[in-house]
Amino acid sequence: MATSIEADDDIPKLSASTLAVLGDFYSEREHNEKRFEDLKVEMEQQQPKTPLSMDMFSEDWNASQFWYSDETATTLAEQLLDGATAETKIAIVSAPSVFVQLKNLLASQHKTPKVTLLEFDQRFSVFREFVRYDFQSPIKLPGEMKGTYDRVLCDPPFLSTDCQTKAALTVRWLSKASAPEPQNAGPQWIACTGERMEGLIHKLYPGIKTTTFQPRHTQDRLSNDFRCYANFDCQIWKLGK
Repeated sequence: MATSIEADDDIPKLSASTLAVLGDFYSEREHNEKRFEDLKVEMEQQQPKTPLSMDMFSEDWNASQFWYSDETATTLAEQLLDGATAETKIAIVSAPSVFVQLKNLLASQHKTPKVTLLEFDQRFSVFREFVRYDFQSPIKLPGEMKGTYDRVLCDPPFLSTDCQTKAALTVRWLSKASAPEPQNAGPQWIACTGERMEGLIHKLYPGIKTTTFQPRHTQDRLSNDFRCYANFDCQIWKLGK
């Protein structure tokens, strides 16, 4: 029969370096959780501090949450805001990291467009622009949102035909109809998703094409090749095939 000393010897022991890494991890998580609680108070008092950061919202990989890098999120937010006025309506579907950077950009502007974040993750309800969204019920949304948005960006959470199709239905339901006047070319669409969805994306969004811009995720955690699709040119990208 093994003695208690021998039994203790059988228990795996972590090295000092591993313990240090774990300590840093838990310390950072605790720090970000406190920042999130502070953010909730700030938003309740309508006194948000900028810049906002996605560090306050940990990724849930089981829910297919992979945040864009700050550079990519800012680039996409800038395109949504380019030329926008106080009358412009912008919807961001399942891309909270773009929304956060857009909020940062708007902090210095006086006339701001109306922005809506459609998102499943209830944590983002700290923002007044939040509307809960589940792609499984693509048009189960407030009726007054239908056909009212000038610009819509969507990043469907899953690389499946079902998810992509339902997300595209949401985008088209939200978007204003194209007007016959030449000066109004209709709503602007940006869809960011995996490269292997390219053929399907071209079918789901009339007039959309693959752009030359390639989105990046934080620390390049996502292994799938990612692409940006749009129905308009801009300084950042050109439309391809």
